[in-house]
Amino acid sequence: MAWLPQVSRFPPLRTNLVHGLRFRLAVSYVVFFAVLLGAIGLLARQNLKNEADSDMRATAEADWGAVKLYLNIKNERPYWIVDETDPEEAYLVERLRHVYLFTDADGEVLEDSPTYASIGVDSPGEIRRILSLPQTEGLPQGETHIRRDKDGTPYMIHAGSMVDEHKNKYFLAIGRSLEVPYRAVDGFTRTYLLLTPVMLVLSSMLGWWLAGRALGPVNEVAQAAHTITGSNLRMKIQTRGADDELDHLIDSFNRMTERLDQSFEQIRRFSTDVSHELRTPLTAIRGQLEVAMFTAETPDQYREAMINALEDVEKLSSIVRALLLLSQAESGQLALQKAPLNLGDLAAEVVDQFQIPAEEKGVLLSAALEPGAVAQGDRTQIERLLSNLLSNAIKYTPRGGSVDVRVGAGSGPGWVRLVVADSGVGISAENLPHIFDRFYRVRNAQTNLVQGLGLGLSFVAWIAEVHGGHVDVESKVGEGSRFTVELPTGGDKPATAPAERAAASLHQA
Repeated sequence: MAWLPQVSRFPPLRTNLVHGLRFRLAVSYVVFFAVLLGAIGLLARQNLKNEADSDMRATAEADWGAVKLYLNIKNERPYWIVDETDPEEAYLVERLRHVYLFTDADGEVLEDSPTYASIGVDSPGEIRRILSLPQTEGLPQGETHIRRDKDGTPYMIHAGSMVDEHKNKYFLAIGRSLEVPYRAVDGFTRTYLLLTPVMLVLSSMLGWWLAGRALGPVNEVAQAAHTITGSNLRMKIQTRGADDELDHLIDSFNRMTERLDQSFEQIRRFSTDVSHELRTPLTAIRGQLEVAMFTAETPDQYREAMINALEDVEKLSSIVRALLLLSQAESGQLALQKAPLNLGDLAAEVVDQFQIPAEEKGVLLSAALEPGAVAQGDRTQIERLLSNLLSNAIKYTPRGGSVDVRVGAGSGPGWVRLVVADSGVGISAENLPHIFDRFYRVRNAQTNLVQGLGLGLSFVAWIAEVHGGHVDVESKVGEGSRFTVELPTGGDKPATAPAERAAASLHQA
């Protein structure tokens, strides 16, 4: 059995790069990775931006609460309360007033900062809308939104209302710049966009390498299939030991080549056997005719030569008829007429037919037939199966021996069993695997050469197989043989018989 250690034993297969499976797998991997990188980048950028907005929103709302500690309204004008001697407080107030707008209820600006002026003072309609917003318990009054100045710099603005001691409403807006946190988001985006092509190139290389590594065993199988011919079907591919799908593919390929090798071997053996079987009677006919031509002098001598030739011609006809019938059967040209068949009644009829040949041979032929053993089968073919088994059993059982036929329940529900056992010469262990081969005939010390065509058991195996059953044999030299045929009843799907073998493994034809 030849094993393939390396792919280099085979010539490389020529494939179109673009249309190759490796290229498509690598491209699919890169496209998937690119989409994944894009989705991750967009998600990360949006999360960073949302975090920045959330932080600045909280800061703006905190500043709104701080403003009310330092800003008062007197005489309808705002003024700030600040301790000039406290640098921290002065810085805090200055920061609060950096982005700041204070108007009355009609939108007239009472005080603002240059930064807010660059953003744009809110319209009177917008101011009245914000002043009319209801107060939500636990939240600052007003609303928070993002606005941009003329240069495009974003600001987080919180706008709401203040009231003086006379319950007059005023509009107040303060804000914080989003330039720094948004700059961090933009920096991340630029860095990510710069790194993405590098990651795609690296992923392309990795995808190409992974695809090549994954397809290596597939290419090995393809190369092996490319070089296998009828003369080297024993070639095998070594599995990788990973027990994955590729190892299963390699194992299936090895099993396929093994089956093909067996089929080719059977064909070669069949051709040799047919040639041998046909050559022997043809040689005999030719010899008899030549002897008659050169030595026969009387009509009786010519008649005897013709009779001997006719006997050999009849043998040739028997071989051809048997081969034709078996070929038709295996090719599906022999139609089966299946019907419910009582195996006990059929066996009783066949046993009666073989009583006279058994008595002439001095063999005791008996039958034990259980009632109700019904199978779904073709009567003619089942009768041929039983006749072939009985013929062999009587032929190879010496005088004083016995042949026993039994019909009864099978090894499981939905099966019936037919057994033909004899006390004959038996079959040696080395011959048992081949007895269902065409033209195979057993030689041993007691029989020397078994007579017959060597096709009877091939028919037995085929008939059992096409009926969905199986045939098994047990034998010991000098003790006899036991053939067991199990057939389905044809009702509910039968349970798998414990002793079942595939008929194809027995039928080596």
